[in-house]
Amino acid sequence: MNVSKLEKDVLKRVPVSKPPFGIGDLKKTIPPHCFKRPLIRSFGSLFHDLILIYSLYYIASNYIPLLPQTLTYVAWPLYWVAQGFMLVRLWVLGHDCGHHAFSEYQWIDDVVGFFVHTVTMTPYFSFKYSHAHHHAHTSSIEFEEVHVPKRKSDTLFTEFLNNGPGTVLRLFLMVTLGLPLYLFFNTFGRDYGKFVNHFLPQSAIFNDRQRAQVVLSDVGIIAVMYALYHHAMTQGVQSTLFVYGIPLFGMSCLFVILTYLNHTHPSLAHYDSTEWDWLRGALSTVDRDFGAFNWVFHDANRTHVVHHLFPSLPHYHAVEARDAVKPMLGEYYKYDNTPLLKALWRDAKECIYVEQDYNKKGVYWFFK
Repeated sequence: MNVSKLEKDVLKRVPVSKPPFGIGDLKKTIPPHCFKRPLIRSFGSLFHDLILIYSLYYIASNYIPLLPQTLTYVAWPLYWVAQGFMLVRLWVLGHDCGHHAFSEYQWIDDVVGFFVHTVTMTPYFSFKYSHAHHHAHTSSIEFEEVHVPKRKSDTLFTEFLNNGPGTVLRLFLMVTLGLPLYLFFNTFGRDYGKFVNHFLPQSAIFNDRQRAQVVLSDVGIIAVMYALYHHAMTQGVQSTLFVYGIPLFGMSCLFVILTYLNHTHPSLAHYDSTEWDWLRGALSTVDRDFGAFNWVFHDANRTHVVHHLFPSLPHYHAVEARDAVKPMLGEYYKYDNTPLLKALWRDAKECIYVEQDYNKKGVYWFFK
């Protein structure tokens, strides 16, 4: 099969008719043990990642300063890249906790998730609740929580940024600043008609029952910021940036790339309220295969479809669960193994804005 045929298959649009199966049918195809979340296995993953992170930190802080200065210009960037990968790997475990996919006990999930996300400067409960909205309304034009597509009426995107330099600018801003912009200003998120962010307990993102936990998330972030301030005052600002700040920036960039590529694809539809339903919304996601990077992401990139169908599946069973449901999903399952950077450029260039399907009202596709 030639390259052009492979690319055509990858870009083939998913069906938008209601599937002939339901979520119950899909669940029956998955071995029951896949839904088990044994503590020893989950904590094994957590401690494994923490040991790797601490080992990198220990080596960097104790041995890189002893190298000849010329070698530090290579050693520090290698550390930044490696630690950025490890932090996003850890972050994925915190995300699993928010879905009750870490253990059989909600309180353990929340304690672990609060620790993991807080040390990676993500407000755990705030993100948990907004992310739940995303899972509840995936690919809904009106109610999707994040990576909300632009309409053709947004002339900034359709006329001024719909070109090569515009694509570069959009990608640069999204990848480098996407996570903090989303957390602080809800950029790339749902339009609530007012200012909202993940740190204000009164934000429209949250209901009254959730606001106290938003405050707790804020307190956790403040505590980490104080610890970083103390480290900067005792060890130096440069040391704090080198061992934590720059790797955290790398984690933020990788997080945005991961989530963007799992929810943005020329072949995926979006729906308005006349057509949207939860199952078709969940199926408007794509699994990506990034080769060696799959390990970095705990396979989250290549099991995202089954994750949207069954969010409480632990990551170590997700590949088996995905393979079990694929035969029933058939053409409703979207998979793309385009290399990461090529996929990022292609989809940023092709997925500029959505327009309604000419033949099916309520269904929207990306156009460039």
